[in-house]
Amino acid sequence: MPQLIARQNPKAFKTLPLLVEGSPEKLTYQALGQPLNFNEVLERRRPISVENNQHFSLELANLGVSVRITLNWQGHDHWLLVRQKRVDRGDTVLKLISGYVPAHELNLPLLTAVQEVAEECLFETSEGWLQGRFTDTWLPTPYEGALKYRENGHFTLTPRTGAARPVHCGSLALIERPRAYIHTPTASLQLIYDMQMELPKDIRTPSLYHVDDKVEDGQLIARLDRRRPDIYLLAVDQGRPTGELFTLYEGQRQSVSTRGLWLSESFAEQDGWLVHEERIRWQDWLNRLGATKEKAS
Repeated sequence: MPQLIARQNPKAFKTLPLLVEGSPEKLTYQALGQPLNFNEVLERRRPISVENNQHFSLELANLGVSVRITLNWQGHDHWLLVRQKRVDRGDTVLKLISGYVPAHELNLPLLTAVQEVAEECLFETSEGWLQGRFTDTWLPTPYEGALKYRENGHFTLTPRTGAARPVHCGSLALIERPRAYIHTPTASLQLIYDMQMELPKDIRTPSLYHVDDKVEDGQLIARLDRRRPDIYLLAVDQGRPTGELFTLYEGQRQSVSTRGLWLSESFAEQDGWLVHEERIRWQDWLNRLGATKEKAS
């Protein structure tokens, strides 16, 4: 039975709409207007038309962040993907760990990104749950009241090489150089941080789980369901997907069928600064990338 591990009031969340300006050299965003709650953000996430994929000035609904995590386990590199049922879009996709950036973190979206990892990516070991660090900064332990976190040993996140074109918040350049795109179907700006994850060397039998908030009776509820880990290891070879998908249970990779899977829009083709698709079929994505190997059972 799923375990209730967190409850919060969604009305506490506030973000800000954006003014976003693009050029071939860089993209700049800044806050615009009054704070919005979650429902008000959803109302603004409507399709927009952009004539020029490099030059524009747009008003957008919100800023989101994602993290592409590379994890090496037993000598193999993997990207971490999570399953999400997107009620507002009527689909279920595999996607990167991601979330909405609150108003007070618009100028520091990296903070939101690493907090999302702490909330959504949970490693269970025989001695408890792993805490995390980003370089020298401890990540929060959001479920401390419900889960027992280990006192020693933690996973570590470090930045990987950033995108070629810079992103600015006002006059401030985001030094980690996340990849950026404007998602035209939802009038939103998304930043993708590329990170490496390292587990402690003495951790040999971890299990990996995903936790995400869902609205129930007006509350944001987080539940841990060990029967549905909902987080996956996508095997990559020298940064190139192989088409193999796994869960991780007690240190062992367990193969997962890829039949009928869809990926979120961040995996679709980018047109300048723009992404126009809502989602992309798993097989279409692999074909586009020329994946070295596909395994669907």
